Amino acid sequence: MILSYKDCIEKYGSDYLLKKEIANGNIFMKEKGVYSTRRNVSDLEVIMSKYPKAVFTGSSAFYYHSLTDVIPDYFYLATKREDSRIRDPRVKQSFLKDDIYGPGITEIIYNNVVIRTYSLERMLVELMRFRTKIPFDYYKEIILNYRRIADQMDFGIVEDYAYMFKNGEKIMEGIQLEVL
Repeated sequence: MILSYKDCIEKYGSDYLLKKEIANGNIFMKEKGVYSTRRNVSDLEVIMSKYPKAVFTGSSAFYYHSLTDVIPDYFYLATKREDSRIRDPRVKQSFLKDDIYGPGITEIIYNNVVIRTYSLERMLVELMRFRTKIPFDYYKEIILNYRRIADQMDFGIVEDYAYMFKNGEKIMEGIQLEVL
């Protein structure tokens, strides 16, 4: 279980007692302000506990949704525009307007960790939005996986997400050509 410094102080009473628990091996310091009751904790758990309002997007979301087997080099997170900058070298952050940040956020379980990511439908729209910035073979791999699961997706929701953007008709046109 991941705990913040505040959680540890509430649980153990003081900084001195917390340091004593660390010395005894009952709790482990993973990073500044991040503690764990287990010795081994994944970076994914640490990232989710440090940035609970952030949402996985881009290459991270495609990977966690099993649309690609390419492990991303960074954790790609989306936050609201007014949120503070994440100064973690493992994270690539994108700032989104409030009206496009919220739609499509869902929670999934990946390696026994509950993570916030965008839904498959929202990620299809994101794929179409940024298709010119993605390597062609990576794009094709993801599109092929979307074709395999097309019957499980709600394309009414995809259309709603697409029309949140000013080039919504072009996005839907691309989805119809590539996926349907």
